[in-house]
Amino acid sequence: MLRLFQTCKGGRFTGALQSVGAVLREFSASANALQDSRTEHGIEVKNVHMLFRYCTKLQSAKCLHARLIVSQAIQNVCISAKLVNLYCYLGNLVLARRAFNNIQNRDVYAWNAMISGYVRLGSSSEAIRCFSLFMMTSGLQPDYRTFPSVLKACRSLLDGMKIHCSALKFGFVWDVFVAASLIHLYCRYGPVANARMLFDEMPVRDMGSWNAMISGYCQSGNAKEALTLSKELKVMDAVTIVSLLAACTEAGEFIRGVLIHLYSIKHGLDSELFVSNKLIDMYAESGNLKSCQKVFDRMLVRDLISWNSIIKAYELNEQPLRALRLFEEMQLNRVQPDCLTLISLASTLAQLGDVRGGRSVQGFTLRKGWLLEDITVGNTVVDMYAKLGLVDSARAVFDWLPNKDVISWNTIISGYAQNGFATEAIEMYNKMEEEGGEITPNQGTWVSVLPACSQSGALRQGMKIHGRLLKNGLCSDVFIGTSLADMYGKCGRLEDALSLFYQIPRVSSVPWNTLIACHGLHGHGEKAMMLFRKMLDEGVKPDHITFVTLLSACSHSGLVDEGQWCFEMMQTDYGIAPSLKHYGCMVDLFGRAGQLETAFSFIKTMPIQPDASIWGALLGACRVHGNVDLGKIASEHLFEVEPEHVGYHVLLSNMYASAGKWEGVDEIRGKGLRKTPGWSSMEVNNKVEVFYTGNQTHPMYEEIYKELTLLHEKMKMIGYVPDHRFVLQDVEDDEKEHILMSHSERLAIAFALITTPPKTRIQIFKNLRVCSDCHSVTKFISRITEREIVVRDSNRFHHFKDGVCSCGDYW
Repeated sequence: MLRLFQTCKGGRFTGALQSVGAVLREFSASANALQDSRTEHGIEVKNVHMLFRYCTKLQSAKCLHARLIVSQAIQNVCISAKLVNLYCYLGNLVLARRAFNNIQNRDVYAWNAMISGYVRLGSSSEAIRCFSLFMMTSGLQPDYRTFPSVLKACRSLLDGMKIHCSALKFGFVWDVFVAASLIHLYCRYGPVANARMLFDEMPVRDMGSWNAMISGYCQSGNAKEALTLSKELKVMDAVTIVSLLAACTEAGEFIRGVLIHLYSIKHGLDSELFVSNKLIDMYAESGNLKSCQKVFDRMLVRDLISWNSIIKAYELNEQPLRALRLFEEMQLNRVQPDCLTLISLASTLAQLGDVRGGRSVQGFTLRKGWLLEDITVGNTVVDMYAKLGLVDSARAVFDWLPNKDVISWNTIISGYAQNGFATEAIEMYNKMEEEGGEITPNQGTWVSVLPACSQSGALRQGMKIHGRLLKNGLCSDVFIGTSLADMYGKCGRLEDALSLFYQIPRVSSVPWNTLIACHGLHGHGEKAMMLFRKMLDEGVKPDHITFVTLLSACSHSGLVDEGQWCFEMMQTDYGIAPSLKHYGCMVDLFGRAGQLETAFSFIKTMPIQPDASIWGALLGACRVHGNVDLGKIASEHLFEVEPEHVGYHVLLSNMYASAGKWEGVDEIRGKGLRKTPGWSSMEVNNKVEVFYTGNQTHPMYEEIYKELTLLHEKMKMIGYVPDHRFVLQDVEDDEKEHILMSHSERLAIAFALITTPPKTRIQIFKNLRVCSDCHSVTKFISRITEREIVVRDSNRFHHFKDGVCSCGDYW
């Protein structure tokens, strides 16, 4: 400030005081107190500087500019530079540059004002050009204020290195502000090692330098290095604490985060608003909602970020009701939501299944203009509708978006896949590819589309994606590699899945869970158990998903004792409390093994309330084993929990039909319930063919039924007897045989026999559980045609060869 006053003392203020007073009257009532100060230049300068404080609008700045020109005060370099600063603060770079160009004898302060103005308003390239002009034409030397501004403007490592050389040349590289700016630059655009080298060589480090290095590590994804470096710190400020809390969150070092919280309390820094906000974020990521709420409740002042953080905390930890209550409380406190609030709210409503609320969110974003202007909001609404199961609405919003990014495409692809529309998901991926170079697929794309390939059995499409990933060297990524292994495993290529599994890092439970699940799906329960033991030997800690996959594998293989051992081990050795999924697997395990009373007793002793999946598993087992009485009890409980679920009503109807109790069938069907149509799909000549039960619209319908008739006659000759229990209509026996023959998997098998070379493997994907009669028929066909036939139904894989199935007739 002293330097500014010395510069200004040489200005011409004589005769300008009347104009000064007039301007002051325009800007403030306090002008009256200054109007009579006309004697000393120092006081006059003070008056002029005070005028700038009252210019909060562009019109006022123009008025002041005019007065300064009339009074000739504009000739003072200090005043002119201050005018440049004023225009920049008001967001008008054109007037700022015009005022700068009119300065006759520019000093370093004036150049710094123009450069920093460009940086502040986001004109980085203009800031660099202005600095270059300064260096080439002014004949002046930059000072310690010049370099931090121009370093912020650098958008590449090359530009930054040039400025670094200039700072070295003029001896400012060890100025703490310049050094901190260089550290930020190298962390953003260059190897973090360069920034660390600069930091280590600094003779003096202030708090800003430490903060620059720590935040640089965080921004470059090196959270652990940031935490290691911070151990050398003896004192921290609020900025340090915020950076370290972010690092703790990223690295999962939540105990360290608690220690930093204690430090902030001890030194009175926890009362800082942005520190409290970051503490809420950190505790939310660790799942410690109690501490989140405690920090929030202790805050004397809360801003919009505080409310967004606490709402997100509950949404993130799947407590949507509490998140919704907090949103309502936020509105009562008259805090207006922003885009981030709506993003958390949309996810909350999706968790609650609140369709009406979801549509309200879309309406609100439309009124605000956010839906079409902010791509993040648009993507969130698409994701919300997909999670609500409203894929048509999700697609409609997706189509509305004027500018789609890769996240938009990933969201709609995963939305289709998660709702069972695998074919549509693959079509959207292909459409994305057709967009050309505008959208580049990323990790999220592959992780979204590969499960769709798994669902539909689109092995060729999956292999094509695999080829592209190999070309780009992405197969070693743990999530992509796991998705590929899952795709091959669920498309019947278990050997390829194993090969990929051994090529990716196996330090977490994610790839192990996938491979265990794939073995369970193929009925290899013993191999799944072997994989689990190998996982433990390699020091990988199982999680709750590991035990779900293990219990499911045991269920499909009839390993009752092993399943019970896993269920006990999960609780005693790993402290994992069983969820409804674990209990459902145990009921399914007992039920498939025919231990229906054990399954029923297990349900009655559960410490948590059974849901529809638990009673549904028991009902399914009763249907398979023909226990109508227990099935009726299970259905009564089931319909109390979920009375509108069509699938469970159909399951009960089928059980009555199998037992010949047609009055029960009529009672259920009288409710107007419609069964999910059975379909089977297969890939032939790079095209996915889909067959529906009883459908006669296929172009090769006559050839298919002719082939089935011939097969039917051959099977009867070698001992096939139709099982009429699986015809769910009360009709004559010959009609029952025709109905059985029109099941979707038989149509698919006949089509494959006609259109593929002899002895070629046939692979079919079915949306429902294969019935016992179709299972028996497929065994006969594999024997007659000498074909290997692979069928993946809703439960598992069946490998048919030489009249035998891999499931051993247990599924």
